[in-house]
Amino acid sequence: MRTPILLVLALLTTACTGLADGIRPVTGFQLDRYLGTWYEIARLDHGFERGLERVSASYSLRDDGGVRVINRGQDEQGVWREAEGKAYFVGKPDEGRLKVSFFGPFYGGYNVIDLDPDYQLSLVTSYHHDYLWILARSPQPPREKMDALVARAKGLGFATDQLIWVRQAP
Repeated sequence: MRTPILLVLALLTTACTGLADGIRPVTGFQLDRYLGTWYEIARLDHGFERGLERVSASYSLRDDGGVRVINRGQDEQGVWREAEGKAYFVGKPDEGRLKVSFFGPFYGGYNVIDLDPDYQLSLVTSYHHDYLWILARSPQPPREKMDALVARAKGLGFATDQLIWVRQAP
């Protein structure tokens, strides 16, 4: 009886770190350039960030070779919320495909699907089209560059008309 349960758990955790149809992570990815703070500019709605503004993600190296992830945002009452996670590459370290966990042994996909050459703007998704984030090194990136990322995401099948534009200013 134990084997089917373990198999189901293995399949579920693998599915959550997979890629949606038609989605490919960036290649030539350089983790050392990606580390640091990113501001969340826009996202598709989901429960674990609902109502948060001034959201940022900070990435640093862990002693075990993984990535330390600190997600931070301010709720509607002005209280800061923070979650610490860990991420590891799923495949090759020069491919923007990682798995991230905030909840023990359960991982979700963190797939960088667009990244400008200067590592100032990033388009990230998980394992299906319900998750999408536009991240930038600056809390106020140029609008024309945001429009280009939205067009790219729309072309990949994301519901860009449902994007939540995150307020970054106090």
